[in-house]
Amino acid sequence: MSQILIQAKNLSHAFDYPLYHGIDFLLESSQSIAIVGRSGSGKSTLLYNLSSFLPPQSGNVKLFDRDIYALNEEEVASIRRYKLGMVFQSHYLFKGMSASENIEIATILSNETLDKELLKKLEIQEVIEQKISELSGGQQQRVSIARVLSKKPTIIFADEPTGNLDKTTAKLVMGVLLEYVEQHKAGLVLVTHDEELAKLCNKLYRLEDKRLQTLP
Repeated sequence: MSQILIQAKNLSHAFDYPLYHGIDFLLESSQSIAIVGRSGSGKSTLLYNLSSFLPPQSGNVKLFDRDIYALNEEEVASIRRYKLGMVFQSHYLFKGMSASENIEIATILSNETLDKELLKKLEIQEVIEQKISELSGGQQQRVSIARVLSKKPTIIFADEPTGNLDKTTAKLVMGVLLEYVEQHKAGLVLVTHDEELAKLCNKLYRLEDKRLQTLP
C-alpha cells in the first residue's frame, strides 16, 4: 500500500512578481514526478517550498504527514538528515577529499554504510579513491548523486541533476534514480528542462501561467 510522502495545498509564491498560486501537490511512495517549465517560471522555488528550505507565502506543506513549516529547527534538521536527499546541478563536493571520503561523510551522518553496488551502477567504482579535483564534471556529479543515495533517503529532490551531463550519462543517472525509488519505495521530485528525461517519471507537470498543469 502506497504512503503519502508529500501533500501540499494551495501554495503561492512571489518575488518581484507572482510565480504561482493555488498549487496542490501530492507525492506517494514508489512514485516519481517531474516538473518542467521555462526559466524563471518558479520550478526551483516550488522545489524549495516542497523540500523544507523555503516557506511558501501561502499554503501548507506536509512531509510524512507533518506540517514541515510548523516544526522546530531540530525536528526539521532530523528529517533532512535521515529522510531527504537533495541533488543539485552544482555538486557541492569537498574538493580536498577523495570521492569515497565525500560519500562516507553522508553515510556516517545518516548511520548508513557505503553501497558498493551503487558505485558500479553509476560507473564511478574505478575513480572512487581519486581526489574530487581530479575527476571530470560528469564524474563529480555522479559522486554527488551517490552521496545522496547512500543516505537512503525516502524523498529525493533533484534540481536539474543532469544539466551538466551528456545524454548517455544523463540517462544512466536517471535510470539509477528511478530504480532507487522503486526498490526503496521512495519518492522523487525532479525539476528539469529536459522533457525527454522528464517523461521517464510516473507523472509530468508543466509550471506555466502561474499554474501546475498535468501533461500526458
